[in-house]
Amino acid sequence: MSELLILVAGIIFLCIFAEHFSCRIGMPALLLFMALGMLAGTDGIFKIPFSDYALAQQLCTLSLIFIMFFGGFCTNWKTAQPVAVRSLLLSTAGVVITAVLTAAFCYFLLGFDLVESFLTGAVLGSTDAASVFSILRSKNLSLKYGTASLLELESGSNDPAAYMLTVVGIMLMGSVKKEESLSFTVGKLLLFQIFFGIVIGVGIAFVVIFLLKKTRLVQEELYEVFFIGASLISYALADQIGGNGFLSVYLSGIILGNVQFSQKKEMVQFFNSITSLAQIFLFFLLGLLAFPHKIPEVFFQGFLIAVFMLLIARPAAVFFILRPFGCSRKQRLLVSWAGLRGAASIVFATMVIAQTDGTRQDLFHIVFLVSLLSVAVQGSLLPLMAKKLDMVDEETDVRKTFTDYQEESSMTLIRMYIPEGHKWEQKRMNQISLPPDSLALLIKRGEETIVPKGGTLIYAQDEIILSVPAYKEKSDIRLQETLLDSDHEWCGKTISELNLPGNVLIAMIKRGEKTIIPNGQTVLKAQDIVVSYQ
Repeated sequence: MSELLILVAGIIFLCIFAEHFSCRIGMPALLLFMALGMLAGTDGIFKIPFSDYALAQQLCTLSLIFIMFFGGFCTNWKTAQPVAVRSLLLSTAGVVITAVLTAAFCYFLLGFDLVESFLTGAVLGSTDAASVFSILRSKNLSLKYGTASLLELESGSNDPAAYMLTVVGIMLMGSVKKEESLSFTVGKLLLFQIFFGIVIGVGIAFVVIFLLKKTRLVQEELYEVFFIGASLISYALADQIGGNGFLSVYLSGIILGNVQFSQKKEMVQFFNSITSLAQIFLFFLLGLLAFPHKIPEVFFQGFLIAVFMLLIARPAAVFFILRPFGCSRKQRLLVSWAGLRGAASIVFATMVIAQTDGTRQDLFHIVFLVSLLSVAVQGSLLPLMAKKLDMVDEETDVRKTFTDYQEESSMTLIRMYIPEGHKWEQKRMNQISLPPDSLALLIKRGEETIVPKGGTLIYAQDEIILSVPAYKEKSDIRLQETLLDSDHEWCGKTISELNLPGNVLIAMIKRGEKTIIPNGQTVLKAQDIVVSYQ
């Protein structure tokens, strides 16, 4: 047991160091995770024997659940809404077009049989959310015309379509001779996948919202655990009754991520860590599952498929779908280039092998090679392509397209008391030097609240409310938001009645569209968002 734990810890440390190293060489960290898995595998240095595709599929599916939930949770719907229609068309019709063209290439030019051609196109049909998210974040790659939001929403939502096509392909391998019932069976499968995926995902999200906002059943310190349970049940319940579990968990994430509740900032940080671990585990495990000595055997086929998808299949789907929206040629070229194949495609390939008697072609290693080439070439060159196409937006921050929680905490309020003899006493606002990037918002003078101007005079015993840049969590001081429901112990009390610890100060109250700078007699009400720091 100790040896296993040492090995696991060592792998985690190596992957963390690899991510740091990847920033220097410009290579996506996820590719290095996969390479470490290959080095640790049967053909590698540590000779870890692992070829259980069924177990790998189950473990990888668990990782994808967290990756897709967090992808939805961190999608800023306000930012994504303007590009939602085109993103969803890319994630559905785009996946089908890409899969069909790839299948035709495999059938007519590479000599695959019909069902294997369909399966190859199906598992490679979607772009990989983990790869796209990782590159955009790690490179802080802000793109013009809402392209970052377009790619995030597309890559986060297209796995369900590829999954459905893969399920259809698996069914065809067992039902290809039953042509009289094939169309009915496929139609019922797709209907169940979409209907139950949507119903369960939306239903679970609204149950979670009800429990958080209308009851006291879930303590704030258990929110993270509660959301883990919600993501798991969202996938499992939909999958159990024939729905699309990936669609369900993604919808749950995107709904919950765009609802206001307390501890939201902490939730983002928690799931970011969980998802990072899931990505490390997922890419390492897929690398471990691969046999490098088999790569040369499928290199010709995999290389041709990768080139075809990069130059023909993906651009054809993107140009066909985005042209009616008036998207520029440069934007369509960049979206085409950003169609990274990755972990999801390999996981779907393991599903095919685990649930069938196998294929004539080495589907796993073909898909593995295509994904490897895609992440290595397209992923590494994506920032350069964005610059060459003049699609980099220097005036925005791509992180804003993931969440609005960081933006809410980008300003911290502090209360500065002016005692007698202070150097600011009897000086005007335009005569003092405020900290860099800070702003004086209000002056509390007894019961009077003053909005300061340049000529406003400062008196002893004034309290000046300053806005300063967000604290970077380098000490034990932190800003916290608390949403009050009607049953909260603070509701209906004045601030002076709360008996807060001496190091805790309520700096601001958000009440609907109003922002209140409180004093001791301010009464707290239901649905108030109380901002405190300590």
